[in-house]
Amino acid sequence: MGEADSQAVTREAAVEATNRHYDLPPDLFKTFLDRRMKYTCGLYERGDESLDEAQEAKMCFIAESLALRGGERILDIGCGWGGLCHFLAERYGCTVVGVTPSRVQIRHARDDAERRGLTGRCEFHCGSVYDPDLPGRRFDGVALVGVIEHMPDHRAALTAATRALRTGGRLYLSASCFRNRGMFEEYGTRPASRHVTDTVFGFGVLRPLSELLDAAESAGLSLSTIADLTPHYLRTIDEWSARVAARREEIDAMRPGMAEELLRYFETANVGWGRTTKHYAFTGIRARMGEAVVGL
Repeated sequence: MGEADSQAVTREAAVEATNRHYDLPPDLFKTFLDRRMKYTCGLYERGDESLDEAQEAKMCFIAESLALRGGERILDIGCGWGGLCHFLAERYGCTVVGVTPSRVQIRHARDDAERRGLTGRCEFHCGSVYDPDLPGRRFDGVALVGVIEHMPDHRAALTAATRALRTGGRLYLSASCFRNRGMFEEYGTRPASRHVTDTVFGFGVLRPLSELLDAAESAGLSLSTIADLTPHYLRTIDEWSARVAARREEIDAMRPGMAEELLRYFETANVGWGRTTKHYAFTGIRARMGEAVVGL
């Protein structure tokens, strides 16, 4: 999807479009995701991790990026089925607020929190970062994991997310991006790209990293770290593809044709990684001077 297209889509229309995907039955996603249902790349530090291990390593990476020591207040924007929220509450004793516009995801996240005994530490809201009454509090950390792609106004989203941070708080964002503006303009409107952004997800924009960084700095963040996670996403999608292929009949019984739709999406994504697209993560601090580096 090109820039002109994304600017023409309202926030409400983008939510309605993406909910067609994320409001599908959680059991469908359970067929190919890890046990915590993280719909983003894992982290393969050794190279031989299982999908569950890789996703847990990724959540530890997010916690380290947010400099968590235990007991912090965290806002997870686009929390999905609540996997990161539950993990941070269990592993780090954090109090976590999760936000997603999908009522199906909210129900699953709340039910899973209750099952895990985390109701007092995990709170879930059906809404978006644009809502004026969300989050309404200051947080030590904010996470946007693979969600900025679904937001037509990424600048407003990052401004709202930064405003939710206390002074000195950190924001972690990961996103799939075209390598540069030229790639964005050339490939963003091609049929294969449209299948992923429009057919599968309803709405999506893979902006170049430079545009996300500019929006983060304009929002008042001092950039701290940038990581290229592209090889890890390719490996993750290989795992998802194998699982979908193995359970094709079960998936199609829940939604006819869904297995082929997912496999085409995965193939398109993995062909593009490193050539036209990348997956980056960066951290910013709500602090004028940023982060002091020891020894300098």
